[in-house]
Amino acid sequence: MHFFRLAKIISVSLRFGLDEFILGHERVRGVRLLFNSLLPRRRFDAPRAQRLRLALEALGPIFVKFGQLLSTRRDLLPADIAEELAKLQDQVPPFASDLVLAALARAYHRPVDEVFAYFEPVAVASASVAQVHFARLHDGREVAVKILRPGIPEIIRHDIALLDAGASLVEFLWADGKRLRPHEVVAEFAKHLDDELDLMREAANASQLRRNFRDSPLLRVPEVHWDYCSSEVMVMERMHGAPISQVAALRDQGIDLKKLSRSGVEIFFTQVFRDGFFHADMHPGNILVADNGQYVALDFGIMGTLTAIDKHYLAQNFLAFFRRDYRRVAEMHIESGWIPPDTRIDEFETAIRAVCEPIFSRPLKDISFGRVLMRLFQTARRFNMQVQPQLVMLQKTLLTIEGLGRQLDPELDLWVTAKPYLERWMKEQIGWRGLVRHIEEEAPYWSALVPQIPRLVHRFLSEKSGDQLPQHMRQLIVESHRQTVLLAAITITLLGTVALIVLRVF
Repeated sequence: MHFFRLAKIISVSLRFGLDEFILGHERVRGVRLLFNSLLPRRRFDAPRAQRLRLALEALGPIFVKFGQLLSTRRDLLPADIAEELAKLQDQVPPFASDLVLAALARAYHRPVDEVFAYFEPVAVASASVAQVHFARLHDGREVAVKILRPGIPEIIRHDIALLDAGASLVEFLWADGKRLRPHEVVAEFAKHLDDELDLMREAANASQLRRNFRDSPLLRVPEVHWDYCSSEVMVMERMHGAPISQVAALRDQGIDLKKLSRSGVEIFFTQVFRDGFFHADMHPGNILVADNGQYVALDFGIMGTLTAIDKHYLAQNFLAFFRRDYRRVAEMHIESGWIPPDTRIDEFETAIRAVCEPIFSRPLKDISFGRVLMRLFQTARRFNMQVQPQLVMLQKTLLTIEGLGRQLDPELDLWVTAKPYLERWMKEQIGWRGLVRHIEEEAPYWSALVPQIPRLVHRFLSEKSGDQLPQHMRQLIVESHRQTVLLAAITITLLGTVALIVLRVF
């Protein structure tokens, strides 16, 4: 099955002439001449950008998602290719109306007109995994109905298997292949795609993000109508707004684009560092802007999560970068275990400085983060730093944020915008407010654990000491522990009470 899928990829590439993207450079002129001699001369009427888009659509959802990511990097792509690939964000050819009705019948076990007062059979948006139709419930509420593409799980399963085979090839052919951990990266991508194929999970993601940004002036998230949701169908509040990619239309509406770009950065860092739960598919087709300048999030199939350790590590690194404290960056990499512990910090510090120093004190429009990442990758090779699969989605989202920032405000300084937020977050984590919050969070566990400590200590001494200690000595030890624990409990209670009072006052 993998062989046939690989054969299809090669066939589609040749049919649309994608070999010119690979063999167009003068360095491979000889290979190009040999390749052309083996095939009859081909002529293509459509432009190269259109052929690339059509080829990605023909190859399936994973390749469409790759094109979506590329479309956000207008600084790295020629304008014609970037414009054409942008159509992949919500203009993938939809599937037929009869398949739509069949999917709804499977989900609801009754006719569509009994479920909805009105259902629009023509899709308003169609992407790689699902498409969206507008409808109206019998109580008058306007909704958006998202329906999974028929047969899409099997297609994605084959593509993931092909990617995994490619990961094995990378490990076998490339000296640094194992360090890059391609199998783990593919597995992380597959996990997120698997989540995207279950619309109940997406509905839960939307509900969580809506709760995180309840009453936020920056971001709106549609309400999920749970009674109408299943693994194949998701029904949510219909949202209104202009796509964020329509910069001219937003400007005509009087939207402050500079403020909008700064708000986008704040929303991203809030999701990452406050919640550890972020929208990881933020291409322009998934973001609207309301009339009041508020962001509107759509499509919650791919969400990223970070642990408290991940958040702390990332914040420390970001702040160290902002402060140009490259030694601290090097130390954090070693402390995290991402590079070998015997690495010389001074050498790693010098290498990081050479990569990062040129990007500071310059506006975003003058910085190519793609090139910075390439140089960081070269540094990683030198110091044997491993790829962290759990952060792959975060890295992808950062690249997308850069692309959106360039479209809205080429003068945006991402570092200046993000630094105050990160500094404030770190103060909340390690300052006295953070201490009080942690005491408040842990108090219920302490209250349950502290009374049990004397009994646990007594049991431990009884089991471990045996006859090695005289009976009266064991009793003295137990009594000493009991008094110590009681004193600690009283101290913790007093400190917690004082901290709560201080928190209420300030």
